[in-house]
Amino acid sequence: MARTKRARKPRELGPEDLGPHIRPEEFPFETTAEVEPRRSPLGQERALRSLRLGTRIRAPGYNVFVLGLTGGRKEALLRELIRENLPPLPPPPDWVYVYNFRDPDRPLALRLEPGQGRQLARDMEGFVETLRRKIPEAFQAETFEQEKEALSKKYDARIQELRERFEASAREKGLVVQPTPQGQLLFVPLIDGKPIEDPSQYEALPDEEKQRIREAQEALGREARELFKKQRELMEALGREVQQIVKVYAARIVDPLIEEIAARYANPRVGEYLKAVRDHTLENLEKFRQEDEKPALPLPLPMLRALQADRFLEYRVNVVVDNEGRDAAPVLTEESPTYRNLFGAIEKVVDETGKLVTNFTRIKSGKILQASGGYLVFNLEDAITEPFVWKSLKRVLRSGLVEIESYQPLSFLSVAGLVPEPIPVNTRIVVYGSRLLFHILSFWDPEFAECFKVIADFGPDTDRDGDGVLAYAQRIAHICQAEGLPPFDRGAVAEVVRFGARRVEHKEKISAVLEDVDDLVREAGFFAAEAGAPRVLAEHVRQALEDRIFRWNRVEERIRELIAEGTLLVDVDGKKVGQVNGLAVLSLGEYAFGRPSRVTASLGMGTAGIVNIEREARLSGSTHDKGVLILAGYLRNRFGRNRPLSFSASLAFEQSYGGIDGDSASSTELYALLSRLGNLPLRQDIAVTGSVNQNGEVQAIGGVNEKIEGFYRVCKAVGLTGRQGVMIPEANVRHLVLHPEVVEAVRAGRFHIYPVRTVDEGMEILTGIRAGQPGEPGTVNGLVDEALEELDRRLRERNQGKEKKENGQDKAEEQEPPGEPPPPPKPPEPEGGES
Repeated sequence: MARTKRARKPRELGPEDLGPHIRPEEFPFETTAEVEPRRSPLGQERALRSLRLGTRIRAPGYNVFVLGLTGGRKEALLRELIRENLPPLPPPPDWVYVYNFRDPDRPLALRLEPGQGRQLARDMEGFVETLRRKIPEAFQAETFEQEKEALSKKYDARIQELRERFEASAREKGLVVQPTPQGQLLFVPLIDGKPIEDPSQYEALPDEEKQRIREAQEALGREARELFKKQRELMEALGREVQQIVKVYAARIVDPLIEEIAARYANPRVGEYLKAVRDHTLENLEKFRQEDEKPALPLPLPMLRALQADRFLEYRVNVVVDNEGRDAAPVLTEESPTYRNLFGAIEKVVDETGKLVTNFTRIKSGKILQASGGYLVFNLEDAITEPFVWKSLKRVLRSGLVEIESYQPLSFLSVAGLVPEPIPVNTRIVVYGSRLLFHILSFWDPEFAECFKVIADFGPDTDRDGDGVLAYAQRIAHICQAEGLPPFDRGAVAEVVRFGARRVEHKEKISAVLEDVDDLVREAGFFAAEAGAPRVLAEHVRQALEDRIFRWNRVEERIRELIAEGTLLVDVDGKKVGQVNGLAVLSLGEYAFGRPSRVTASLGMGTAGIVNIEREARLSGSTHDKGVLILAGYLRNRFGRNRPLSFSASLAFEQSYGGIDGDSASSTELYALLSRLGNLPLRQDIAVTGSVNQNGEVQAIGGVNEKIEGFYRVCKAVGLTGRQGVMIPEANVRHLVLHPEVVEAVRAGRFHIYPVRTVDEGMEILTGIRAGQPGEPGTVNGLVDEALEELDRRLRERNQGKEKKENGQDKAEEQEPPGEPPPPPKPPEPEGGES
């Protein structure tokens, strides 16, 4: 029997080590009804300071990228936080687009005081309506008609004088002027002072007389053309004078209206625009004099009004930013950050001929322009997937100008577009996104850091102190008040705080993502209301947690059934060589649970080292492969300093058919390998988790609570013996927030949890034998060292035998078959102490 040294008694965790110490009796309230409701984030001073800097400094580029924000309604939460830190900023100006009378394709942008955008639109509507009523009245007035009639008489007299001269000239030439029904003039010769009535009279004249008449008619024709020219000139002059009178009369109406409107606006560009309106109006008075045209076919009233409005399109005002009634800078959010919603667009309409057309009233602003002078919040991950949004956003942030364009990237129809005047903006952009997106933009886009100089990093947890507990109570009070739930008493709040600690896997911290607790509060309130309780108690919170587990754990229960019936092979009692129970975490949405997996090691003579079967089958990830390579490093550092390690071993997760990653099972694999090397039986009633480094230190892992609870439930399903337990890294003790049932099992001695710092400590617990040092007889490391020495000796002998055969010097001597490992020593029995 091998001489072995008994291991020291291992340290075991008590129930007080398995969760946070929360004392509800020390809470400064009886129920959450006594607490002021709040929903602000907890313990985020770093992020809030960054957000405060980004919202208060107005220098270019100090836009904010928010990291780590979780839960729903992120835009609403950031909007509230910005408003809480909002500096005293005045409301920003209004912006309108108006018709450009010089260049209709380039609408003008006018800056107005808050609320004046709508006022200008109303003023221009009133201006048009007033002119439509007063212009026709003015031109029907008696004084206007008298002036126009006096002008007509003056020019009629001049024309009559010209005609009389023309007729006198005709008589002097022996001709008389006779108009025809077709409006032509006939120059008829006179005989004895009377017009010729019969052509025979003309034929009877001498040739010399006929020649004189023809020459006289030609001369009179030239005079007639000159007469007509002078008549046209006189009529044009009459028209000009009439038009001047019309303008004078119209100006008496238009000028007071324009002056009245201009007096309301301080911007000189508004005065320039109104002057252009005046000039255009006086040049186009017919629009206001004509009656509304009736369409040939009856039209719906909205279409009829649209046709009438289009006559006065150039007088309309398109208000693209309206800050009427606002007393501070705007804080806007955009849940769908498309190009159109952020930067605006120019809409198209189909005219009566079926063509796509547009005009300046179809210019629509985006949220960046609407939030100018204030803040805009949106999801950058959503925005960056939209075509052209990221480039356009950077251009706006660099230039400070918004250029509204006709954006239709997928349209096959081209429309002659407008080019609106760019509008300057001073919008502070606050975006949120994942850490991955942040790192991608930081690495690949050098302009990102120039545009977003402020990073607000929201952490996942905070200290579990008095402020943290009070913030949880305030959050619970907010939900109860908003959704009509019963108030929570101290014990219920304590259970919610415990849940917050479990979410971040730390006894001294709680989740800073308060949305994590919202659903639990609602569900606990539901069970309390169903029970008719006036307040929510701790038992209602625990009931909500158990109900949540029940809704999610069908797969977990099925796995336990397969283990209990022997379909999945997991031993929870006895000892075996080269076999140990590892622990893995499976996630199903929001629910995660632990399950044990058998890890085995096989050994043979050779030089292949450690073969990772999962890697060879392409079922392992890079982190798991790294963990296996670390095992080889540990063995070389511990046992291979004075000789090469000559062995071939393989490691496998039995009955594992999916992918495996992570290094949390590296210590488990090392225990199985050391057990196989030293022929050391390992306890099967202890499951193992923890990663290991090349120095043999056991390192912290994630999911420690799920792993412990998973093995406990499997042992409970198979049958608790009182010896079963889990071995965890000592660094994970602070992360324990275990289920009350597991805590009670530990208190009663039915289940055990062992913290370990090194592989040696773990091997002592699993084998009951002192770890010792390589070369120390009767210890774990001594037995492993002896086995490695024997494997190396046997391999050297085999290689020497092969060399002798190759040189023909092989002697007939009895040899053991090549490749066969040395006969294993009998398993040690540490229970009897040194033997």
